[in-house]
Amino acid sequence: MESLKGKIVFITGASSGIGKACAESFASLGAKLIISSRGFDKLEHLAVELKEKYNSEVHYASLDVRDIKSVQKFYNALPDDWKRIDILVNNAGLARGFNKLYEDDIAGWEEMIDTNVKGVLYITRTVVPGMVERESGHVINLGSIAGHQAYPKGAVYCASKHALDAITNSLRQDVIDKNIRVSTVDPGMVETNFSNIRFYGDEEKAKNVYKGLTPLFAGDIADAVIYCATRPPHANINEMVIMPSAQANSYVNYRKN
Repeated sequence: MESLKGKIVFITGASSGIGKACAESFASLGAKLIISSRGFDKLEHLAVELKEKYNSEVHYASLDVRDIKSVQKFYNALPDDWKRIDILVNNAGLARGFNKLYEDDIAGWEEMIDTNVKGVLYITRTVVPGMVERESGHVINLGSIAGHQAYPKGAVYCASKHALDAITNSLRQDVIDKNIRVSTVDPGMVETNFSNIRFYGDEEKAKNVYKGLTPLFAGDIADAVIYCATRPPHANINEMVIMPSAQANSYVNYRKN
């Protein structure tokens, strides 16, 4: 198990859900954290919490990964010693809507593509050159089983996660000679704020997604991310697919009445 003590870890979308759970897990193992999201107040609260609980060094700022100029400004504003990012966790992402393609809301498409695809590209393009220069680093992308199997009423979300899978695989080949590891963690159903966002705040619809089964929780995915990050230097977890025991794939799950 590779030590994370003193490593600089940058996590996007860190104010809640999987991103927050990852921040807590890395902090508990002695990592230094850069955390970002669009919600500054939650970030600030998390930074204080991590400092009090783990005595963590935390750099935090509001960031919209969809805006390349903001991404570059955010990175350039980091103190020089904080720019030496050891691990990048591309966690920021979302789904919008659950409709047949020909009935779907185009504004939701734009938001998903801008966040799930372009946002990952912007962050990666900004951070990875430093890793290449140092010949050291690890990129961990948060994908989805939607990147392996498309399902009805999820065309654009699934497309965005298929794109992320392609980006991950291509990047791994691009940096094969630079001592940089590239991993993806691809969950099935995880009970976070994900479904609430997907259904635009409709809590009843969000709860029904997990009705009758025990889903994964944010901490389960954080455990998987930590596992990827702590393998010995000669080992890379290319891809980890993790689902609830009651879910077999994108289509098949078992729900108790």
